[in-house]
Amino acid sequence: MSPSKQVRWLKAFAIAAFVTLAIPTPGRAADRVTGYFPPFKDFSVSVRDLEAFAKDGKIPAEYANLAQQTPPAQLQQFRQSLQQRFDVSPQYLAQVVNSPLVKPLLERVGESIQTDSRQNGSKSLRIALIQSAGDKRQGLTVLNVIRRFPSRQVKLNLAEVFTIYDNLTELFKLRDTTVSTLDRLADEEAQTNNTNFANRLDLRSAGTFRWQKRSFAWRDRSRQRMVPGDLYVPQTASARPLPIIVISHGVAEDRTTYAYLAEHLASYGFAVATVEHVGGDATRFRKYFSGLAPAPQATELLQRPRDVTFFLDELQRRAQIDPSLRQIDVQQTGLVGHSLGGYTVLALAGAQIDFDRVQLLCNPNRSLNLSVLLQCRAKELPPKRYAFQDPRVKAIFAISPLNSTIFGQRGMSQIRVPVLMMGGSDDIITPAIPEQIYPFAWLRSPDKYLAILDKGTHFSTQNVAKSDSVFPVSDSFIGPEPERARMFTKALGSAFFQTHLANRSEFKPYLSAAYGKSLAPNSVSVASKSLVDTNANRPSLRLNIVSASAAESIVLMLQPETSRAPELAP
Repeated sequence: MSPSKQVRWLKAFAIAAFVTLAIPTPGRAADRVTGYFPPFKDFSVSVRDLEAFAKDGKIPAEYANLAQQTPPAQLQQFRQSLQQRFDVSPQYLAQVVNSPLVKPLLERVGESIQTDSRQNGSKSLRIALIQSAGDKRQGLTVLNVIRRFPSRQVKLNLAEVFTIYDNLTELFKLRDTTVSTLDRLADEEAQTNNTNFANRLDLRSAGTFRWQKRSFAWRDRSRQRMVPGDLYVPQTASARPLPIIVISHGVAEDRTTYAYLAEHLASYGFAVATVEHVGGDATRFRKYFSGLAPAPQATELLQRPRDVTFFLDELQRRAQIDPSLRQIDVQQTGLVGHSLGGYTVLALAGAQIDFDRVQLLCNPNRSLNLSVLLQCRAKELPPKRYAFQDPRVKAIFAISPLNSTIFGQRGMSQIRVPVLMMGGSDDIITPAIPEQIYPFAWLRSPDKYLAILDKGTHFSTQNVAKSDSVFPVSDSFIGPEPERARMFTKALGSAFFQTHLANRSEFKPYLSAAYGKSLAPNSVSVASKSLVDTNANRPSLRLNIVSASAAESIVLMLQPETSRAPELAP
């Protein structure tokens, strides 16, 4: 194999290692790792040589030229990836790797990481992962997984690995180009807006309303399902009806994940409910990983929107006998949803499941978009038109939603209410391009806004202590400055719902590129200066906002780029 091909092999091996262990997934021990790429000669390295390289950087003589052609930083990164330890219990990992979501992912990885006979290595990989996690001395590392792989050799199908590597490379290039373009479009929009936000209300700070919190746990007898949560009610002497905002959490989250946002919105005069979806919340996942409950079902895609509709129905019914609830106006409902909660609020706003699209893209699923694993569970549902749309919903705020496969353009184009779509440029769970940027262009509502957190991740806007998290999430997955991300979420949420739920037009200027730019470090208030990276001229996390007028420019920019990476396009 040529030196350039060897360099690509080194990079691809690092990608394979990352795919194997960076996601919380989970005979004879392997003594060699072999890469085959017909018609070239096999590329082979012993596990002993890999161990020596990982331990002290020692490189076998036959690979000295390869090492000289590889940047030192890349070699160091490769060494670290081989020995990075993940502290996960074998019981937990066994449940994860056998879950309906992760098994298809391992099958895909197994096409690249194969056995002696070049068969799919997913079963062997599953065994090696669990055994490594149970090794108290060496733990779960790439090297230990290789050692415990029940085959004499770990065979890497380099053609498949290179395909994944090249597509990921194209994805990262497309991401960077898109973020740069959004930054330019936001600059152009901001130049046409002369609003001085320094003289306006600071929406990052709490509003003037005091509120009271009350918990509820209501049973939907028609489904034999509990719908618990917390209700935040502003205290006011005015008889003015209070619009209500319902927050829907993501997979393995709960009512507390966005409690900070609920409190903030309540301080601006909205009643707010954080509904807990018991079929896929943090408690259910903890029980599942402990072996005390079965895996969450595909029917959760149906039950989540029904939870919200039931809550609104029940709130309206109870208001007739409870004077403290009568001021809440369920006919003016706003929704906030994160991740799978984003799917939930899109469905309630009118998006329809496109079963033809699901069948086309999920048989088989070849996407590198991790959220498609969850979206493809829709193929387990009876294919019919589900009536999720709730006419009481007047505006939605979707944070890192998943929708590209389950709804697609046909499903998303059914939405007519105002939509604020937020994503993170570095989100690897619901990538911004297929899950927020393209869907933003598909929306037909004239009142639509796209907010992208530059350097934001899937976890940036959450408020979950790492000790309370169901999944082990490292700082690198959370991303930089989560406090700033939550600050952006509070400010934009307040502006959006004041404008499109409370019908207060004086807040619309905040839904602009100029407002996003005003939150740059040289415009940050004294109270927020502690959030700024003092070692740079700008914070690690920035916010770009564009409105409906930018949709056409975004689509034109993406079309030629996605043609080079079809697996990544929605």
